[in-house]
Amino acid sequence: MTDPQARSGRRFVHHCVLRWSDLDAYGHVNNARFLTLYEEARVAMMFAGGRASGLDSFAAGVVIRRHEVDYLRPIDYPLDWPDPDRAPTVRIEMWVEELRPSRFTISYELFDADRLAGRARSVLVPFDLDRQAPRRLGPAERAFLAGYLPAPAGTDG
Repeated sequence: MTDPQARSGRRFVHHCVLRWSDLDAYGHVNNARFLTLYEEARVAMMFAGGRASGLDSFAAGVVIRRHEVDYLRPIDYPLDWPDPDRAPTVRIEMWVEELRPSRFTISYELFDADRLAGRARSVLVPFDLDRQAPRRLGPAERAFLAGYLPAPAGTDG
């Protein structure tokens, strides 16, 4: 699922806070909540990261076409967390796996401490909310997303 070349490309890194409500009956982060954590990271990249780069057009609309998720290990909510003023977090690293005129694929790796706990992919489609129809990526959107494409094979990124 994950392109090994992505390791040499630029990644967006986001730390998501774990909440008590993320847990299932076994004390692990619920599998459905993984998608919520990926969403938080994706929103941070596209909206906060986009705005920081002078781009706000993702707010015009982007919809999910497809998700794929591989759960590699459970994530426990540490009941003996040593810092009462700061909740535990997971780290999500993201990159753009594929960039096309009317869709793009984001890949994710979710880390609990330094242990890889999950991988996922989301296919996203730019969407015109007013017309309720798909749209093409604009040049500024393509340039922003291209910054997260893996380095070509044979380069060091």
